[in-house]
Amino acid sequence: MDATPPTTVADTSNLIPEAAAGPAAEVRAQILAVNQGENPERLLVADGEVRPAGDIPVEVIQHGQQYLAAVPEYGPGLERLWAEGQRKWLALSSRGTLSTATNSGHHIYVDEPDLAVEAIRRVASQVTD
Repeated sequence: MDATPPTTVADTSNLIPEAAAGPAAEVRAQILAVNQGENPERLLVADGEVRPAGDIPVEVIQHGQQYLAAVPEYGPGLERLWAEGQRKWLALSSRGTLSTATNSGHHIYVDEPDLAVEAIRRVASQVTD
């Protein structure tokens, strides 16, 4: 559900220069910090290639509310990169589907919990078929 793109560190670093100021600098710093282990789990999330995992069912749900677009100067680019990242996750499976949570920002499970539960049920039912 609106998963972090597999190349988010490189994408963000390439889009928003280190010399950026204001909100763009804050977003850049936050994205890089979270992927470098400054998160509750202390996980390092390195960029990487998405490799196929066969035909396991995969449902990718992207945000519909363009919350990244609010970042001055870089917002449209961030939205484009995030959407491209969601499409990259489809490479996990030949049985992948992509949908949009039209009323959600990043936290789809909070904004549209019924949509999240239904997606989980659909994937789980495909596994048990």
